[in-house]
Amino acid sequence: MSDLASQLDQALKDGHLLESSRTNIDLLLRGSASPVAEAAVTELAAAGQWEELNDRFFKTLAFGTGGLRGRTIGRVVTGAEQGKGGPNERPEHPCAGTATMNFFNVSRAVRGLIRYAKRHVGSSRRPKLVFAHDTRHFSRDFAEFCAKTAAELGCDAYLFESGRATPELSFAVRDLRADAGVVLTASHNPAHDNGFKAYFNEGAQIVEPHASAIIAEVNALDSEIFEPLPASEQGTVTTIGADLDRRYMDRLKSLLMRPELLEGSKTRVVYTNLHGVGGVIIVPLLRELGFEVITVPEQDIQDGRFPTVESPNPENGPALKMAVDLADKEKAEIVIGTDPDNDRMGVAVRDGAGKMRLLTGNQIGSLMAWYRAKTAFEIGWLNDTTRARALFVKTYVTTELQRAIADHYGIGVVDTLTGFKYIAEKLRKYEDAIPADKKGVDYRSLDEATTRTLRLEYSRFFLFGGEESYGYLGCDFVRDKDGNGAAVMFAEVAAYAKSIGKTIADLLDDIFTQFGYHEERGKSLVMEGADGASKIQALAGSYSVQPPEEVDGSKVSRIRDFATQDLFDEEGDALPKEKMLFVDLEDGRSFAVRPSGTEPKIKFYLFGKDSPAEDLAASKAKVSAALDSLWSAIEADAKARMA
Repeated sequence: MSDLASQLDQALKDGHLLESSRTNIDLLLRGSASPVAEAAVTELAAAGQWEELNDRFFKTLAFGTGGLRGRTIGRVVTGAEQGKGGPNERPEHPCAGTATMNFFNVSRAVRGLIRYAKRHVGSSRRPKLVFAHDTRHFSRDFAEFCAKTAAELGCDAYLFESGRATPELSFAVRDLRADAGVVLTASHNPAHDNGFKAYFNEGAQIVEPHASAIIAEVNALDSEIFEPLPASEQGTVTTIGADLDRRYMDRLKSLLMRPELLEGSKTRVVYTNLHGVGGVIIVPLLRELGFEVITVPEQDIQDGRFPTVESPNPENGPALKMAVDLADKEKAEIVIGTDPDNDRMGVAVRDGAGKMRLLTGNQIGSLMAWYRAKTAFEIGWLNDTTRARALFVKTYVTTELQRAIADHYGIGVVDTLTGFKYIAEKLRKYEDAIPADKKGVDYRSLDEATTRTLRLEYSRFFLFGGEESYGYLGCDFVRDKDGNGAAVMFAEVAAYAKSIGKTIADLLDDIFTQFGYHEERGKSLVMEGADGASKIQALAGSYSVQPPEEVDGSKVSRIRDFATQDLFDEEGDALPKEKMLFVDLEDGRSFAVRPSGTEPKIKFYLFGKDSPAEDLAASKAKVSAALDSLWSAIEADAKARMA
């Protein structure tokens, strides 16, 4: 037995190393093609870094709401991993581990996807796969590796020439009629993370039955080592870029409902991509549409360290500070910021007092939903005959203000589980419902006016969709949340407000006055590492085993346990089982709790509302105080459950 094996066995016996970690270390050492893996484990063991080893090896990565996601740079960076160093001060090699993002896991993930794609396509042709990446550490390396691997295993691969947004990957899969796609990103996570987000042939993130089948293929692989096919059986790698960008931008222009609003005085927008890829499309597109766009020079730089922000997440106010400061200097009406892979969008708007105000994801989405519903009737997209076929699609944890808006206009609402892949699944359903002889042989080549007519006559017309976590969509030619499209839609709302002499803050207050004040809070408890993951699962499970009967002095009126109950959405479709509990209280407040699928935290969603009232300030104060009290009660209860 080697010295390393003896050392690990002793650590297991002494309780320093988890049994799963010991097993997974052997899995990695047997299946890694790189000497860095064994050298890194040896260094960590010699230094007694058992907590670090447990964090790296307590599990193998599995698909969540965002695919694979994990650390690509460890809390402890070994000398073997640091090597000569890489660009932007990163280590030369990603961190070794089965619970981390490295070539071992990326190889298994992409080969599992390839094996499933081949089985799905059959032997008549080579599968087509598209690969994109953002600016994160190792993203380009992983993307090039995936494309090369796909070609060596008999697929035709398409690789973006440089960083591109996650939603453009979705569009590319559909536009190129590909069989699958992958974007290497960890979205808005900290700089040390990366991820592998997989899409199937509809351009949407993978859902069942594909998800379980792909996981089975991945889990069947215990090594990153593989034998390439003979040269005559290999596929090709094609670089894509500007031409596809142009097709995507032209489709995004169709999101603009009233182009005449852009005539005359230009709406001034400050935009930041937070060191990500959003500027590739958003800046030229908004300028083509007639907006005056000013960018934050320090944050235009694509840099996976995200050096000017603590977190590259546009839902966090500090991330937009530089953009807000620039907006004050340049007298801009709005600030738009997107996360590194540009699927989420945050905004700040100028209020009546001239101050910039951050909006929540629920407020941003509700403004766009309201504007698109109102305008759809004004320009003739919808009328009394067709309104029943139009709808919003949102997640259960997104504000019910959007339901109130939909009810007012007589259009439908469908709730989905958290994760935009479930909204995309609805879009596939609505497309499939159109008779084949009506939509022709290639629905994807039809323009938006034609597909809208078909959906209104034979299916359902998706007018807007979104989730509280700053993700929005207003079309069906992309099948994921889209920061590019969201920027177009929100900039139009700003242009509309300007055209009637109001601020966006004024419009939001008008909506609250008409439909009642709604406020939501997003809270979370962060628990990192192997021990944290165990605590998160235990806490989440406790709500099913011991559901609350009363919270903050109000009795529970309804509990929906998405993990154990057979639940159905508004269209009668069965909901997949998910670890989420939704609690409604008799006093009108409600909250949901679920473990994150992509981050080491358990999330709590709080909802409060008041009936329409002339004294909006009083309503805001009333609801805000009620949610403060609700969170205090929930937090105290959670701590008691973990005691």
